[in-house]
Amino acid sequence: MKYSIDKNERYSIFSFEDDRIDSLVAPKLKSEFITLFQSGTQSLILDLTKVRYVDSSGLSALLVANRLCGEAEGFFVLAGVNDHVMKLLTISKLDIVFNILATIEESIEAIMSSSNDKNTDNESTEE
Repeated sequence: MKYSIDKNERYSIFSFEDDRIDSLVAPKLKSEFITLFQSGTQSLILDLTKVRYVDSSGLSALLVANRLCGEAEGFFVLAGVNDHVMKLLTISKLDIVFNILATIEESIEAIMSSSNDKNTDNESTEE
């Protein structure tokens, strides 16, 4: 499994370099997500630009990342989803579970906006 991780103070970008997320890589991917969140990541952008195929095991790995973001009170975004993968997400009704955006830049903006909203909420509840 080939990937790169770019960590930032508020988010991490996990760029998947292979074209498949299937039963061969899903267990390792889940393990990487767990390690990433144990090291302090709260919000995650999963760059799927190069991914052309996802099976049910791959969807399970994505759900693990989504759950970990929720537990960390962070934000999970799928970026660069192609038509084939999007069709699978739609059929499985996961398009309403995941935040799906076209680009990394849009994903970063959404996370920053989400962080700002949480800070505003915290400030108003403290008053």
